[in-house]
Amino acid sequence: MRLAITHETRYRYNPSVQTAQHVAHLQPAHTPCQKVISHSLQVTPAASVQHRIDAFLNHTVYWALTSPHDGLRVQAHSEVETAAVPAASASQSWESVREHFHYRGGHPGDVHSGFVFGSHHAPVHEAFLTYAQSSFTPGKPLMQAAQELTTRMHRDFRYETASTDINTPALEALEKKRGVCQDFAHILLACLRSLGLSARYVSGYLLTQPPPGQARLVGSDASHAWASVYLPELANHACQGWLDLDPTNDRVGLASPGLDYVRLAVGRDFADVSPLRGVLQGGGAHTLEVAVTVRPIE
Repeated sequence: MRLAITHETRYRYNPSVQTAQHVAHLQPAHTPCQKVISHSLQVTPAASVQHRIDAFLNHTVYWALTSPHDGLRVQAHSEVETAAVPAASASQSWESVREHFHYRGGHPGDVHSGFVFGSHHAPVHEAFLTYAQSSFTPGKPLMQAAQELTTRMHRDFRYETASTDINTPALEALEKKRGVCQDFAHILLACLRSLGLSARYVSGYLLTQPPPGQARLVGSDASHAWASVYLPELANHACQGWLDLDPTNDRVGLASPGLDYVRLAVGRDFADVSPLRGVLQGGGAHTLEVAVTVRPIE
């Protein structure tokens, strides 16, 4: 499937911002199941953009604005082709995978061990362990248990726009059983890590379908978020060991939940992969507008 993505962010400042430094994760990743055909980024006011690869191998851009400005406009345009990876199954129990990440003196560790530990938005906590345990019964294969937990979250939690924000703790969202995709991804991560498993946050996009008889609306889509858990048994498979889990839509797949998903970046949680963030000098009140369009290319 070939998809075209436009992601536009507009800030308006009052009073003007004097100087600013920004970092963005807006370029889709090359993965076993997606190929980036083209990507461009426009920043207004004009700035010299520096491209880097961060610690999680994400495409990252930085720029600085050194003169007063009363607004910021960032437009990212990408064209991506997605494909499925070969099917595979994994029978390794979740307990043996947990043991795989335990430290052993004199033995090399797994490079993915860093995703076992709690992070700011996805902490290790007894409440997450308690919620996850009914899916992670003794001896159950990790792949099966992770799929079951994803489906149970989809059933138990209610998607409710504006019910939370980035500062809402995952524990609070777990208690209230409502939130948005970002909350559900953090809760799932916290559950998996509380079990001693390696799990990462994934940011990206999802192609949405308009209601029957209605046209696709430009700018009406949104960024999406999900999680993935590491299966050492599939380390040499095309998925590179990662099983993607989307509790918002109850979608699961190797390397990606489906052909209609586009991956931007991965990290410990949202803080590592925020689409756009910055440090400002001056300014005061500001308004933010974000418009995302994901459309299929025939």
